[in-house]
Amino acid sequence: MKSEYTGIKRILKAFQYSFDGFVAVFLSEAAFRQDLLFCTLCGFVFCLLPLSGMALAFLFFSLFLILFMELINTAIETIIDRIGEEFHPLSKKAKDIGSLLVLMAFIHFFVVAAIILFPLF
Repeated sequence: MKSEYTGIKRILKAFQYSFDGFVAVFLSEAAFRQDLLFCTLCGFVFCLLPLSGMALAFLFFSLFLILFMELINTAIETIIDRIGEEFHPLSKKAKDIGSLLVLMAFIHFFVVAAIILFPLF
């Protein structure tokens, strides 16, 4: 199926779809709002610390990874819920894997933060 939009109009529509996605997840997902608050607060604190640009880049990437994984988890859950509300072992497996993605992103962040921040204290 070919898109009716081309060139700059296609790019602008893509931005609109992305914004719509952000609004949808922000309004409907408490976990995303909590992760966003956590990442924003951590990012603010990191900017106040005497860190190199490279250290900040690693820390901010690790924070963005949390948000990326939360979005993927939300997309998986939304698709599964669209298929049906009844319990199915494969639906549970998909949702559990999505949850694991978020957990692994948090573990990654805490390891990176510990490695970078430990010498400061």
